[in-house]
Amino acid sequence: MASQSRKAAAIKSGDEEGILARVSSTVSQSTVVYHGKKAASNSAYFTKRLVLSTGKAAWYLGTSFLVLAVPFFITYDREQQITEMEMQNASLLGTPPAK
Repeated sequence: MASQSRKAAAIKSGDEEGILARVSSTVSQSTVVYHGKKAASNSAYFTKRLVLSTGKAAWYLGTSFLVLAVPFFITYDREQQITEMEMQNASLLGTPPAK
C-alpha cells in the first residue's frame, strides 16, 4: 500500500523516472565514464593495429625464412652427409680420415 502511494505521488509530481534510472543516467553522462569509454576505445584500436602489424611482421619473417634459410640448411645437411660418407669410405678402405 505504501509503495503504491509513493508511485502515485511520483507520477503526480511528474517524476516518472525512478531513483535508479536517474542515478544511472547521471553516471552514464559523467566525464569519468566518457573518458573511460574513450580510453577503452583507443586501447581497442591500438590493440587491433598491433595485432595486424604483428601478423604482417610474422608473415614477412616466415616467408623470408622459407626463401633464405631453408635452402641453406638443406645444402648444409647435404654437405654433412657427403662428409660422413667420405669418412665411412675411408675407414672401409683403411686410409686414415682427412681432418
